[in-house]
Amino acid sequence: MFAVHLVLSFFSKLQEDPTKKVDRFMYAMHLHDDQLSDISARFQAEMKKGLSAESNAAAAVKMLPTHVHSTPDGSEKGQFLALDLGGSKFKVLQVQVREGTGVRRGGVEMEEKTYPIPEELLTGSGKELFDHVSESLKDFLHEKKISVEKKHPLAFTFSFPCEQSALNQGLLLNWSKNFRARGVQGKDVVQALRGAVNRTGGMDVEVLAMVNDTVATMMTCGFDDRYCEVGLIVGSGTNACYMEELHHIDLVEGDEGRMCVNTEWGAFGDDGALNDYITEFDREVDAASNNPGKQILEKMVSGMYLGELVRLVVLKMAKLGLLFEGQVSDALRTKGKITTAHVAAMEEYKNGLKNTRNILVDLDLSPTPDDCIAVQRVSTIVSFRSSNLVAAGLAAILTQIRQNRHLRTLRITVGVDGTVYKTHPRYANRLHKVVQRLIPECHVRFVLSDGGSSKGAALVTAVAQRLASQRRQVDETLSPLRLSGKQLLLVKKRMRGALEAGLKSKGPSAVKMLPSYVYQTPDGTEHGKYLALGLGGTNFRALLVDLKKGLLQNSRLNHKIYPTPVEIMQGSGEELFDHIAQCVGDFLDYMGMKSARLPAGFTFSFPCEQAGIDTGTLVSWTKSFKATDCEGHDVVGMLREAIKRRNEFDLDIVSVVNDAVGTMMNCAYEDPQCEIGLIAGTGTNVCYMEELKNIEKIEQEKGHMEREGEEKQDDGAEREKKEEHAGIPKMCINTEWGGLGDDGSLDDIITHYDSEVDQNSLNPGKQRFEKLISGMYLGEVVRQVLLDLTRGGLLFRGQVTEALKTPGIFHTKYLSQIESDRLALLQVRSVLQQLGLDSTCDDSIIVKEVCGAVSHRAAQLCGAGLAAVVDKIRENRGLDHLDITVGVDGSLYKLHPHFSGVLHQTVKMLAPQCTVSFLPSEGGSGTGAALTAAVARKKLEK
Repeated sequence: MFAVHLVLSFFSKLQEDPTKKVDRFMYAMHLHDDQLSDISARFQAEMKKGLSAESNAAAAVKMLPTHVHSTPDGSEKGQFLALDLGGSKFKVLQVQVREGTGVRRGGVEMEEKTYPIPEELLTGSGKELFDHVSESLKDFLHEKKISVEKKHPLAFTFSFPCEQSALNQGLLLNWSKNFRARGVQGKDVVQALRGAVNRTGGMDVEVLAMVNDTVATMMTCGFDDRYCEVGLIVGSGTNACYMEELHHIDLVEGDEGRMCVNTEWGAFGDDGALNDYITEFDREVDAASNNPGKQILEKMVSGMYLGELVRLVVLKMAKLGLLFEGQVSDALRTKGKITTAHVAAMEEYKNGLKNTRNILVDLDLSPTPDDCIAVQRVSTIVSFRSSNLVAAGLAAILTQIRQNRHLRTLRITVGVDGTVYKTHPRYANRLHKVVQRLIPECHVRFVLSDGGSSKGAALVTAVAQRLASQRRQVDETLSPLRLSGKQLLLVKKRMRGALEAGLKSKGPSAVKMLPSYVYQTPDGTEHGKYLALGLGGTNFRALLVDLKKGLLQNSRLNHKIYPTPVEIMQGSGEELFDHIAQCVGDFLDYMGMKSARLPAGFTFSFPCEQAGIDTGTLVSWTKSFKATDCEGHDVVGMLREAIKRRNEFDLDIVSVVNDAVGTMMNCAYEDPQCEIGLIAGTGTNVCYMEELKNIEKIEQEKGHMEREGEEKQDDGAEREKKEEHAGIPKMCINTEWGGLGDDGSLDDIITHYDSEVDQNSLNPGKQRFEKLISGMYLGEVVRQVLLDLTRGGLLFRGQVTEALKTPGIFHTKYLSQIESDRLALLQVRSVLQQLGLDSTCDDSIIVKEVCGAVSHRAAQLCGAGLAAVVDKIRENRGLDHLDITVGVDGSLYKLHPHFSGVLHQTVKMLAPQCTVSFLPSEGGSGTGAALTAAVARKKLEK
């Protein structure tokens, strides 16, 4: 009693200001911004806990995946039935989604009917509840004269916590609000609905999607605002959902794209996370509820409980003599006598105090004007705390989205529904202001849901249908790019046939099989200083290689790279080789060796016919080169003439090889088993050590070398078969395999996208295999596919931009970036934006898939060709099993995240009797050219 007396005497001094009296009494419900930031941080930590597979079981906030992957884009269309079950009444609707009208690209028309749910069904059996829903659905079909013969897609809004394994499945975790129907918890509610429909009979419906009201709200608002990626409900219950990055959701497979997560945030605090913010009144509300200890945040926020919180505060103050002169009526003591509608009425702008008085009088109280002001203040503090807590939760969600996307600022829309938000006169404005204060880096727009959750559920179904249709069309588009094992075996067979044909002295062959006059690989004894020159792409490279006996790592390399301007690449041959001679002179001057006559190896990465190691007649230009008066001429001779014209230095050009041969020689210096060179970069090619007896093109040289081989074999007639091949005369063959298909042999796998790329190239009808594999063309193949998908309305909202129509804009380096496993879709969008392509998340997923299909095919084709080469070597040597190393160079192999892995798998699958190791070339083909020159010189010295 003494304590009560002190309280009364303390507050008697404040009679002149009833609001201060209430503020002191309710200080624990006043939440300042630092406290709200703390609550927001706690909630974000709970979100992450719920998203993790390891901690989800213990998380209060369940973060339930909804399997909704996309918000509407305005192109959805169709007619749907919808059921909305979540309160004491439920709705049945017919929803027509039309494309081509409305604010964006579509419109929605609805017919609906509301059906009551008898109170006994809320706590009866689940079977009876769903039978009632099904019978009401049938009644709606008859009343609206909707055909019962036709199959109708149905969307189901079910506003209770469910664990979903698919869009049309959902296990009820627990009932909330006043629902307690037996035999449903832990069961699939969609299956329960289907069972009821079957029992009712006389209608044909297919439940395509089940969502809760929060997700449906987001989808409804998302139909008119493409920035809407958050849904919020503040009504009789409360919840929020948002679009989360899929790779953050451990509970579902996949890491591409986004998925809507139903936070079920009403349970925040169930694990004690809000204990220091919970008041005695909250504890009283919780203890008297149907689910004590559960849905703690919801009981502090939602409309089902706000009126009761106000009643308990007013009751306590009255008991303490702080209101109504200590008078307490029976009505005030009765649970539920003050509702959330009363709270809203008390806070009306003009009639708030009048409404407050009327409400109190109805409770058999005799309020003074100060009592009315005080009770209105109680109502304000309770509702203000609610909006503050909602703002803290929203701040956590929006911060999570912003951080996911690595943005400094975030522009986003929140779709909102619920009676508290819609009918309370000040709630929305307070919420908006607090969100803005807590996260100023987020520009948030709030949009009120128009049409309710039923419209949203229908839109979820419409989006699901759109995505399914889109998926089918994308799969059909990419299908020709996806090669079967049977097709790859055919490519291997055709490559093998082309290799054999190219080795013959007579008859046409698309694969040229050019002799390189390189008879052996390095053995590690090579030494001396050599100049290595390399031309094969947009750059010319000059190196000085000082070979030391032993490992290549012990050798010294000095180099410079010189760009080759387009006007030189496509000018005259004399200008091209004068440019090369100028670069060589600059390099020798840079090294201080202009007066020395160095031996040189020349890497010339274009098809050449050779009559010796130091001659090479250009067969045809490839890539972007078109220099005149070169084809049919000896490129070594042209370089020598250019050097003479400069008259500044002299070189001993010992050898000319292409980049594939240079790569093989470079890697063979480290690994004696390396007898194949592969280039997978701007262009593609393969070379390998072929037995001289199989090369019909060089009969005279073959006879001389075979006699040498016989002498070597006589010295070791007892060697095992695996060693015998070392003594057999060989020569490296430059396959120029990029020409496979020039004779039409690949027409059955060449797509119209490839044909388009070929027709727009500098050499139509040539290098068809290369145009399916190499980095110069893959980006352009991707662009052609993206153009086709966009024209079909499957990408970029059907808008064909000038950037997308620009040939060559999609460099192959973008494939490597886009396909990187570490690159989030947001960064994929950033890459596309650099190209002038404004993409959605869905667009980014499709673009990534297109890039993957094109590069995967390229790696598979490369693997099929290589399988033909290794099997040929194995059969040449009469081996049951071959161990061999492939030296590899090229940006596609080295930099693309998946190319090398797919290549390795394909070779293993198509050549199971060969164990193939791959050795990336570290020094490049330039070092190989120097080694080729050293090997050739060593042979001459012998």
